[in-house]
Amino acid sequence: MVEDVVRSLGFLCLGSRFRRIGERLQADTQQIIDELGVTLQSAQYPFLAAIDRAGPLTIGELAQAVGITQPGATRTISQLLELGYVDMRASVEDQRRRLISLTPKGQSLIDYSKNSVWPRVEQAVRELCGDLSGPMLEQLAALEEGLAQAPLARRARPEKEPKP
Repeated sequence: MVEDVVRSLGFLCLGSRFRRIGERLQADTQQIIDELGVTLQSAQYPFLAAIDRAGPLTIGELAQAVGITQPGATRTISQLLELGYVDMRASVEDQRRRLISLTPKGQSLIDYSKNSVWPRVEQAVRELCGDLSGPMLEQLAALEEGLAQAPLARRARPEKEPKP
């Protein structure tokens, strides 16, 4: 059997390991979504949830709420527009601002998801994490906050690097 190098390198490959876990969680979530007959990608759900929680938002606000780049948010919103889950209109206060809101189809999907999809996914993730010790969500939040305060590139600079 081949060694799992990403796992064995510990902190050195933590980002790769998080990515791997994230991709697996998204793929498994997608399987649940597909089984329930929902025509949506798991990565698109946070956008609909953000709009449901906060009301109409701009692309920039959605990018910030979901924690991705603005071009990534623009791509996802374009897909959601094509699927008919969201609508884009000019703001009443400022015609230059485009607000993204849920369509009736999008609201119907959110209502269904809150009752059927999300509880099933959340229960499965809770079960997966059930035997783990420590406050995982707090630890993840601390990692995110730490990266926001000082990215790895800044942390990797030694005070005085020795000359070769």
